[in-house]
Amino acid sequence: MFAFLGLFFGFLFLGVPISLALGVSGLLYLFFTDNWTLVAALPQRMLSGVDQFVLLTIPLFLLAGSLMNFGGLSTRIVNFANALVGHFKGGLSLVTVLASILFAGISGSAIAQSSAIGSLMIPSMSRQGIPAAYGAALVAMSAVIDPLIPPSITMIVFGVLSGTSIGQMFIAGIIPGVLLGIALLVYAAWRANWSNFPSMPRVSWPDRMKSLIAAIPALMLPVIIVGGVKSGVFTMTESAAVAVAYAFIVGALHRELTWARIWEALYSTAIATSAILFILAMASIVSFALTIEEVPTSFANSLLSISDNRLVVLLMLNIILLILGKFLEPISVMIVTMPILVKVAQTIQMDMVQFGVMVTLNVVIGMVTPPVGVCLFVVCAIAGKSILEVSKEVLPMFFICLALLALVATVPAITLWLPAVSFFN
Repeated sequence: MFAFLGLFFGFLFLGVPISLALGVSGLLYLFFTDNWTLVAALPQRMLSGVDQFVLLTIPLFLLAGSLMNFGGLSTRIVNFANALVGHFKGGLSLVTVLASILFAGISGSAIAQSSAIGSLMIPSMSRQGIPAAYGAALVAMSAVIDPLIPPSITMIVFGVLSGTSIGQMFIAGIIPGVLLGIALLVYAAWRANWSNFPSMPRVSWPDRMKSLIAAIPALMLPVIIVGGVKSGVFTMTESAAVAVAYAFIVGALHRELTWARIWEALYSTAIATSAILFILAMASIVSFALTIEEVPTSFANSLLSISDNRLVVLLMLNIILLILGKFLEPISVMIVTMPILVKVAQTIQMDMVQFGVMVTLNVVIGMVTPPVGVCLFVVCAIAGKSILEVSKEVLPMFFICLALLALVATVPAITLWLPAVSFFN
């Protein structure tokens, strides 16, 4: 395991793309462990890694999110959030968090949310006197909510790699996502009063109703996905196709989804999907190599040799995932560690749905922490601020995420209560 990690991080240090670093490290690992004769089986392993029907949900959900965004739904969500909380102290900061909660049911990607919400809210907050560095940090941390609320690309990848029910994970992530949103709203309200941020004019009730009506099509998307799957109307993959059709119809009816924007949505979806599937194909080499060498079993035994206390094992595992998340994007972290993660979960007898939400939260937190937080780079580019300036503002909210992570890891009811409700069964 350490030989593979050494090769992998060595290639990353040299500037090799993550996907190629995964594949080449896996090949060299097989060579150094005298398993070179198994290389002939790798093309088949790579193909089987991406030849799964449920993986069609990735490009379809990405396309649905892009169509909704290019169709003006993100603006309508921000307007609705502003109508609800914009008149409070530091109203635009509260609008940012609330809009992120509502937008989470559309994009399925923390990066997409950081870009969409950030481009709208960071300049607006700056013009209202809210520091750009704080605004950027708030957008980045609010993006952590996105992969917790369906549809979630990160949860889909975890479900495919581990064999866990994606539908159950979608439902299990709702409560943690809402809890994180509420916690960030409380923090934003406290910070606004402490720093005396300005507020926006109060929106009249008729205008609030108009903004709600305009935002309803966007708010209905996660309801359609989860409700359709759990009621048996359609499968998870079919729900993604329904989401695309729904997004297209909504955008067309609002007359904001032009042919140029449709092409842009298709183009961005194709690029993102190609990157994800190529990483998954390369990761199949890693999974194959580590499984042959029984690395997952050895690593799980090593953890248990330090302590057989369930909480201690979870603490060590979370620390490892948080550290990896600082250097790799979420899908790469899960791919590299999935054989080990599944083995550890089985060893400590932890429910895989709860475990999946915990892992998802872990790896997404890494996207908003330096040195390689992708969402951090996105918001810094929009705000025109340095990583250091934004990271200082991120720190208090980072501890909020850690508190939620501790609850998700140690209190099963937070993730498992909602999937057990009779309405979802």
